[in-house]
Amino acid sequence: MNTARPIPLYVLLLLHVILGTGAFYGGWHLITDPISFGMKPEWLAASPFSSYLIPGVVLLLVNGVFPMLILWGLFFKPGSSIFNRLNIYANRHWAWTYSLFSGIMLIGWINVQMTMVPFFWLQPVFLAVGLLILILTLWPSVMRHYLIADLSD
Repeated sequence: MNTARPIPLYVLLLLHVILGTGAFYGGWHLITDPISFGMKPEWLAASPFSSYLIPGVVLLLVNGVFPMLILWGLFFKPGSSIFNRLNIYANRHWAWTYSLFSGIMLIGWINVQMTMVPFFWLQPVFLAVGLLILILTLWPSVMRHYLIADLSD
């Protein structure tokens, strides 16, 4: 099996770095000082939250920590029975599956965000990042790179 990393994979890795670092930055500010970060308390009126603490923690974990875990998994391809438990594609490495999850979760996060806060330029940027994560994860050479040997052998 070819172990050389395909070129689109490097772009995918970079997108996970951008997503993770951006979410660490945004999540930290939502947790520590959302007002100076530009978030207004009245934007929470139509939400189930009374502060930006929970959204900040979710942002930090789901779009910050998770993509960095995926980045590590995509780069090193470690085996893991723990991470394989949520791998719905048994013939693919868990990091590949989680990369799909990450793109879907980011697109969902941005769509919810666009209903709750006024438009700002980062929303379409991160929506595009989510779509690109999905596209590059599904890129044929990337899919082949994370293929696990036939399970019936």
